[in-house]
Amino acid sequence: MKLVSACALLLSALGSSSGFVATNNHHSVRVSSSPSTTELFARKPFITGNWKLNPQTKAEAVDLARGIAAAITDDSPCDVGLFVPFPFIGTVQEIVGDKLVVGAEMVTPEEKGAFTGGVSPVMLKSMGIEWALAGHSERRTINKESDEYINAQCRMLIEHEMNVILCIGETLEEFEKDLVGPVCEIQLKKGLAGIDTEDMDKVTIAYEPVWAIGTGKVATPEIAQSVHEQIRAILKEMYGEEIAQETRVLYGGSVSPESVDGLLAKPDIDGALVGGASLNAKGFGRIINFQTAETPVKV
Repeated sequence: MKLVSACALLLSALGSSSGFVATNNHHSVRVSSSPSTTELFARKPFITGNWKLNPQTKAEAVDLARGIAAAITDDSPCDVGLFVPFPFIGTVQEIVGDKLVVGAEMVTPEEKGAFTGGVSPVMLKSMGIEWALAGHSERRTINKESDEYINAQCRMLIEHEMNVILCIGETLEEFEKDLVGPVCEIQLKKGLAGIDTEDMDKVTIAYEPVWAIGTGKVATPEIAQSVHEQIRAILKEMYGEEIAQETRVLYGGSVSPESVDGLLAKPDIDGALVGGASLNAKGFGRIINFQTAETPVKV
């Protein structure tokens, strides 16, 4: 363990792990020294919550954010982020302080102008927000956001020195037809079109099988690991081995306190994008403090 820790410190000093640790882009976020399942690859796990159109009131958001922040300790094995509805962003920022990253659930790929209801990267950055989601399956299906529109979101966020979680994933029909690889490859290549190698430290990928979102179904750790391996192979083809190994790839799809340990035990699963379970502070706290074979058992 001392040797691994020494190597990790050396990598940090050389800057070779800048794509993985949220603090490289967000210096106010506290980093734990606890070992992670991806320590071998210098990818610190990243557990994120997507509140979607929840909760209903500011008071509920305050209580939820306070409960989640309280679950994060010096022993928590990961970086943590919350992607919350626009009206609650400022309030949640004040409550959580430097314990976690607060991000936006979407962004409008425009600087300014006649775009009613839009929220630009410039607006978000002026509020201290440096993260946003792009390509979530609900935005793709309900809001009809195309790969080209999602790519514009990614590029504009990066242009403004912000960070993006690019979501990709297949439908149940595509999964049953064994089209997982081709679908993820298309969404990944179109979503990252025009993004240079030197900007990939601002990109995190989230694999979210559409058939597992909000259904209670979850891909087995073996299925998720297999897809994450494919995603990393595509990244290698696009950007080379170093970027492929440095980029964090999260799993999203009905992640729960019961399923998180098995998922995070896999070498290519670097965290989670959590939906419904992030609306329960106790349950999400358990996900944040996931257990692995390396995690010491407290008695």
